[in-house]
Amino acid sequence: MPIRIKTGDITKERVCAVVNAANPSLMGGGGVDGAIHRAGGPAILEACREIRRREYPEGLPTGEAVATTAGALPARYVIHTVGPVWGRCGDEKRCDDLLAAAYRNSLKAAYTLGCRSVALPAISTGIYGFPPERAAKIAYRSVETFLQEHPEMEVVFIFHSDESKKVFEEANGI
Repeated sequence: MPIRIKTGDITKERVCAVVNAANPSLMGGGGVDGAIHRAGGPAILEACREIRRREYPEGLPTGEAVATTAGALPARYVIHTVGPVWGRCGDEKRCDDLLAAAYRNSLKAAYTLGCRSVALPAISTGIYGFPPERAAKIAYRSVETFLQEHPEMEVVFIFHSDESKKVFEEANGI
């Protein structure tokens, strides 16, 4: 059940799929979402527009995940998922459940595509305001549970700073 944790740039990871902490519109934004769209180029946006047109005209629901090409990224696919906005879920348990679903559904999408290596960001901990320590525990537990059923997969958590990485490691006793 290989889980790696590192500081780096998710857009440079040589994995089968990178997970994008997207907004419901799938049209790009700030943070990880903006970085993935900029680095991957227009093919990602075009694929997102098609998904919106065909499947999710109102936007991708929180906790769900969809796959697109990775465009110019070194990965083959981008798995777009929408994490919860802290404080807007109804209650904390609902936010926790939606964050876990975002990780679980992203990994399921990657697995369905035949991917065995996936790079994950810290979903919802930026502008969406999810408490980082709480999110770290949910993320690690969700991935660990998924990998128990799919031990052939390798997951790397990519953090934009050493500080964020440290929060994740400390929250999980790593």
